[in-house]
Amino acid sequence: MSGFVEKPEPIQVPGLVHLHTGKVRELYQNEAGDLVMVASDRTSAFDWVLPTEIPDKGRVLTQLSLWWFDQLADLAPNHVLSTDLPEGAPADWAGRTLVCKSLRMVPVEAVARGYLTGSGLVEYRESRTVCGLALPEGLVDGSELPAPIFTPATKAAVGEHDENVSYEEVARQVGAETAAQLRQTTLAVYSRARSIARDRGIILADTKFEFGYEGDTLVLADEVLTPDSSRFWPADQWEPGRAQPSFDKQFVRDWLTSAESGWDRASEQPPPPLPEEIVAATRAKYVEAYERLTGTRWA
Repeated sequence: MSGFVEKPEPIQVPGLVHLHTGKVRELYQNEAGDLVMVASDRTSAFDWVLPTEIPDKGRVLTQLSLWWFDQLADLAPNHVLSTDLPEGAPADWAGRTLVCKSLRMVPVEAVARGYLTGSGLVEYRESRTVCGLALPEGLVDGSELPAPIFTPATKAAVGEHDENVSYEEVARQVGAETAAQLRQTTLAVYSRARSIARDRGIILADTKFEFGYEGDTLVLADEVLTPDSSRFWPADQWEPGRAQPSFDKQFVRDWLTSAESGWDRASEQPPPPLPEEIVAATRAKYVEAYERLTGTRWA
């Protein structure tokens, strides 16, 4: 089993129609037909959306995405129309809400990797490939790749795994022209972001983007280059051959798989609530990522 431990009831706001509850975001549509995205403080691990929230997480994701959209504006237009709070929305939505263009979404997770880890490492150990792309012998967990690679995945429903697919399969699904544009834009955006992060002492190991079309224009959508959608590693602690420390919810994953949690991941039981110290440590990591990347104090 997987999914929501406790699926939340969406907040009803006059003039907004609730469309979808995701792992982190609530999606609405306003009367103009624009999308309203609200980033909650929910967190997920091992395909479960946990019962415990991480305070400020949704605001950090939203504000960091906005910062990155500004850094990338010359490479890819984005979907943000406004950060104004919709009339009648609760005060808690402030700082975590984006009014966005309604796009024709591409049904592919556009993933870029510059380092070998995660599901890419699993495939590499089996076949010396990632998404069908051949890689050199001798790479280990955390190795830098000879050049960044585009390794797309199918989008999964809440509680299910994204599935890595080959570039050829993406071209079959969305067309050769769209696939080529996805690959080119994904690698360009990743390369820009990796350089910016490196200047701040952070390795951007990999990241995933979502894109949609506004007419014939490919537009960057959803969140971008946050600790939820990317692996950020402190550069001064990078050591290939082991799991790297990261600016994300690693504290959550480590605690859930520890004896202290009492949770058996292989069972059908949902994970337990998180202890206060794990919540605080995870929040601190998200805030640290924001502050180091943007150079701005989190207020």
